[in-house]
Amino acid sequence: MACVLEAPLRMSVLSEVTASSRHYVDRLFDPDPQKVLQGVIDMKNAVIGNNKQKANLIVLGAVPRLLYLLQQETSSTELKTECAVVLGSLAMGTENNVKSLLDCHIIPALLQGLLSPDLKFIEACLRCLRTIFTSPVTPEELLYTDATVIPHLMALLSRSRYTQEYICQIFSHCCKLRHWHSCGFKSSPQPLLCANVQMQALKCFAVLAFENPQVSMTLVNVMVDGELLPQIFVKMLQRDKPIEMQLTSAKCLTYMCRAGAIHTDDTCIILKTLPCLARMCSKERLLEERVDGAETLAYLIEADIELQRIASITDHLIAMLADYFKYPSSVSAITDIKRLDHDLKHAHELRQAAFKLYAALGANDEDIRKKIIETENMMDRIVNGLSESSIKVRLAAVRCLHSLSRSVQQLRTSFQDHAVWKPLMKVLQNAPDEILVVASSTLCNLLLEFSPSKEPILESGAIELLCSLTQSDNLALRVNGVWALMNMAFQAEQKIKADILRGLSTEQLFQLLSDSDVNVLMKTLGLLRNLLSTRPHIDQIISTHGKQIMQAVTLILEGEHNVEVKEQTLCILANIADGTTAKELIMTNDDILQKIKYYMSHSNAKLQLAAMFCVSNLIWNEEEGSQDRQDKLRDIGIVDILHKLSQSSDPNLCDKAKTALQQYLA
Repeated sequence: MACVLEAPLRMSVLSEVTASSRHYVDRLFDPDPQKVLQGVIDMKNAVIGNNKQKANLIVLGAVPRLLYLLQQETSSTELKTECAVVLGSLAMGTENNVKSLLDCHIIPALLQGLLSPDLKFIEACLRCLRTIFTSPVTPEELLYTDATVIPHLMALLSRSRYTQEYICQIFSHCCKLRHWHSCGFKSSPQPLLCANVQMQALKCFAVLAFENPQVSMTLVNVMVDGELLPQIFVKMLQRDKPIEMQLTSAKCLTYMCRAGAIHTDDTCIILKTLPCLARMCSKERLLEERVDGAETLAYLIEADIELQRIASITDHLIAMLADYFKYPSSVSAITDIKRLDHDLKHAHELRQAAFKLYAALGANDEDIRKKIIETENMMDRIVNGLSESSIKVRLAAVRCLHSLSRSVQQLRTSFQDHAVWKPLMKVLQNAPDEILVVASSTLCNLLLEFSPSKEPILESGAIELLCSLTQSDNLALRVNGVWALMNMAFQAEQKIKADILRGLSTEQLFQLLSDSDVNVLMKTLGLLRNLLSTRPHIDQIISTHGKQIMQAVTLILEGEHNVEVKEQTLCILANIADGTTAKELIMTNDDILQKIKYYMSHSNAKLQLAAMFCVSNLIWNEEEGSQDRQDKLRDIGIVDILHKLSQSSDPNLCDKAKTALQQYLA
């Protein structure tokens, strides 16, 4: 019998709840303004802490009516304020609530409300905006649909401690360089310093300064009561200040430094900011603080070798970071699923932060890399990191590996001992671009001629992978693909060179030679130069690809390219001229001969020298047919130019010209 009554009973309760919610919405349409106001107040009391009631009211259409009342000129200021309060309460519910509010275009209505002269109404609108903009489902761009919004928010800062708090929170979540200046805001953000809520103001400064040279240069010159803003931040780094304040102030100084507003050798960076961030990495700090400290320190030192050296000897940092890999101490002992998820999340964040900081520390200095690799189980940790479930940890581990792969010694020892190339090749399979870029950069280093990993990488099918990267729309991947192939081709066997040419295809090779990016072009020329080395290889490649290569060389030498590109192209010609049969391709091409002659008389000594290498290889009298080649080059005026260059003030040009002339005298 109980089972029969259960469903009707639930439906009855649901009907009562819906009817109750409907009653609140119906009262918003009462013709009596006082009853409408009381209805909104009652609705406000009903939704506090009640997510189900909030959801019901949204479904029943309360939001459009509240927004209508909020924007009506005939509505009293008190009614408008209460409507804003209710909307703010609805926004404090679920993310779906926020999405529903955004669908009703709540933000333009609230921004319009900020033009009111009434402070209480302004505060209510700002409080609701704060709640909406701090939600992860709200696009920050919605704050910038009108260029007047930011300046108006700045003007409202000093109205009350609430306006300061809410605006600082909005700014700290939404302000980025591309918006801050595009909105027409050019004045100093000094009014933020008047805020009673220091932490929100600090967070706002940190967001504004991040990768933002214009704003950072503004901030660094702001004076407050006779003190520069960076000096105020330094005071907030003191150990007696709250940890959150120390960390956020260190972020402000770090971001201003990386943006170029503070020099890396400034005492506020070396003696204050860096030690503070290193201190945050100690095991006495909370997990979140250790992560924040390590990631910020990595960003600070990433581009400066001197800061890297200082950090490496501060507070035993390299050894301290090893503790980041020891959390949680025992996952298997944890039975609470929520606790397990929580601990694994923190473990991922700690490992990611440690890898990032190790990567920054080892970016340039060989001794630091050695210390990192000698840290307990370091290579095993990196190898394990390459197969982590978290993509962020994998990316950080690859970055760390890339940093350490710059060491010739480590490529020959630790990298070989741990067969690092195997997990790296696995990472390169179907990885997102951000990982592919760093992993392929690392592969470039592992393919250098002195790396023991080069041969097994070749045997694992790397050529096909790298050739596919050269066709990527991502510029960094195209550069890395060609770069790795260039390293692979250096002093390689003819079979490997043939495999590279086959994998690339002639069409793709010359597509790369016409790439608009100079880095792609330079690496492709380097690849071609490495392919065209040793006479048998030169003759073989020219016999099959000579026509296309000469066509590409001609186009580059005629085009608007920089000196380095043309020098590399002339060096390729010099390599062709060193071939046994290949040199005839130059001798039978009058256009190319005229270009060699032109560059011998060029104003740039590098191009003159490269052109003379071509001539020297063509006229060397110990080789068959040299007399005929010498005669032809004499006929087009090459010898006359050599005589002029033998009197050059440049010792390299002079010596090379004299050596070439001796071939005519022998």
